[in-house]
Amino acid sequence: MTWSRPTSAAFPRHIHLGGGALEQLGALIDVLQLHRPLVVTDPFLAASGAAQRVMSLLSAAGKTPALFDRTVADPTTASLTQGVAALLEHRADCIVGFGGGSPMDTAKALAVLALQPGPMRRFKAPNNYAGPALPIIAIPTTAGSGSEATQFTVISDSDTNEKMLCPGLSFLPVAAIVDFELTMTMPPRLTADTGVDALTHAVEAYVSRKANPISDGLALAAIRLIATHLKRAYLDGSDAPARAAMMAAATQAGMAFSNSSVALVHGMSRPIGAHFHVAHGLSNAMLFPAVTAFSVAGAPGRYADCARAYGVADATTSDQAAAGALVDALAALCAELEVPTPRSYGIDSAAWQSLIPLMAEQAVASGSPANNPVIPGPAEIEALYAEIYG
Repeated sequence: MTWSRPTSAAFPRHIHLGGGALEQLGALIDVLQLHRPLVVTDPFLAASGAAQRVMSLLSAAGKTPALFDRTVADPTTASLTQGVAALLEHRADCIVGFGGGSPMDTAKALAVLALQPGPMRRFKAPNNYAGPALPIIAIPTTAGSGSEATQFTVISDSDTNEKMLCPGLSFLPVAAIVDFELTMTMPPRLTADTGVDALTHAVEAYVSRKANPISDGLALAAIRLIATHLKRAYLDGSDAPARAAMMAAATQAGMAFSNSSVALVHGMSRPIGAHFHVAHGLSNAMLFPAVTAFSVAGAPGRYADCARAYGVADATTSDQAAAGALVDALAALCAELEVPTPRSYGIDSAAWQSLIPLMAEQAVASGSPANNPVIPGPAEIEALYAEIYG
């Protein structure tokens, strides 16, 4: 690929990576000269005591934290209302997002809504918001979304059921604490879904029409780590080196697509999540092999590079054969990780078929399919939705 346009990149100002990194939270908040954090998390992490550990670290550092633990899976505009009230009541000067992709997305949205009037639809792509917002410190507890290092949040419109991609530098965390020890208790299903999510981020960042030299290196590095460690983490959750590698890969992949873009898989995935409440990583996994097979003709060399990084091709393999090997490897991976089809997941056939035109329309409107190596029309997206149903 020849890069003929200027390239810019944006990353968190601070990234603390590795086992035990969470212990650096107090010192990090000190460096940032912040004092009244609102910790945004979910009910499970609050009930497990994990969120209280974050609160204790902040209190021990002399800060005045407050806890908002009512985030929901696939956050909606309606679910943000209580969070906005909590941060205003606390007079928060920063947001600590603690959890998986949903608490992180909520935290990012609240950081902007703290200083900007809604509705959240104002910030939907193609708008790109870089105005006032509270600083965000991101602490992921899953190895997948990469949200700790991205300038995006995804919020569903409660009125229209549309999953809105909201981009801009104001959604980029100022700091991230990436501690794999927080992922050691992830169950196999969540390990699989978040791991495939990270792999999707890396591959789509690399084949995107907005790829650049900075995102390329991060994407390929993430693919190499995931190829070696995802199945290990899935089969044995106590495998600390595998967990550490997956955590690093998820952050690398997040940095890659934040500075490149995602493409057709993500464009088609968001409507599935919005209408059928399928977790984001799982809906990506449902789509990944079929969408990759559809797309390889548009950039066989780029997909071949991904195949070589994944370990299913080498320098002697032709690009065409390598790209095909990647498609086969993704199908095999999803089979080994027992990724269900929409049918086997329990989605009603009639409901699926009836919503295909709307999902295709929403996928196109998100802008992500326009980054794909093969840019599909609505009819081709509809055909892919029909194909993956199972």
